[in-house]
Amino acid sequence: MSRPRPPLKIVLPPDDVSAPFGVQDEAAPAASATQRIVDAIVNAIADRRLMPGTKLSEQKIGDIFKVSRTVVRQAFNQLSRDRLVVLEPARGAFVATPTAEEARDVFEVREILETTVTKQLCATITDEQIRQLREHLERERAAVTGAQVSGRTRLLADFHIVLAQMLGNGVLVQMLGELLTRSSLIALMRQSSQSAEESHDEHVAIVDAFERRDAKAAVRLVGKHLANVQHNLNLDPQRVDLAEILKR
Repeated sequence: MSRPRPPLKIVLPPDDVSAPFGVQDEAAPAASATQRIVDAIVNAIADRRLMPGTKLSEQKIGDIFKVSRTVVRQAFNQLSRDRLVVLEPARGAFVATPTAEEARDVFEVREILETTVTKQLCATITDEQIRQLREHLERERAAVTGAQVSGRTRLLADFHIVLAQMLGNGVLVQMLGELLTRSSLIALMRQSSQSAEESHDEHVAIVDAFERRDAKAAVRLVGKHLANVQHNLNLDPQRVDLAEILKR
């Protein structure tokens, strides 16, 4: 079982963002350096800056962080346990390339967790939390209409983390954060032309249901939203008939 780590800080202001790749406290212990590498790679995957199948060079990452290859290897081992990196003998480390079956499994678990989050939050949500969600939706809207794909992707994923954070369950936030990072890998490989605006509109409808304290509608809308996202990943592409395609 992988060593627990803090949930991704994906909605914090700039002052709280972790240090850039090249910045490191020289007195920091190896464990802290390892975690910085892990967090940097996880965030790059979530931001869609690291593509599935990308080779991760021990030497280059060690140079970036000014640490030994042993420390980098420890980070790779942790990411491998979380199934975000694949370690291949004699070839090295690569960003994972999830299969369609793994993608279905991820979304099945997400639906279970997010249905629970929705039910519990609808029973306890406050007017202040509704206001916070509306503010988040405003940031989503600005990102959706802008040109920065990584910022848009991150904010759309943040929405689901924010809901879990409002319950105050750190373990749940961590689990969902890891699933959303794996979802980002899946989306990089398989996402169709589904517009980010569609996802944003579905988020608005979910918050509307929260504001009405309509748990049944909120659960239904969350389930529909996840189903739509999964559908647009094209996990079941039409089989190709080579005879039909190649005949003249």
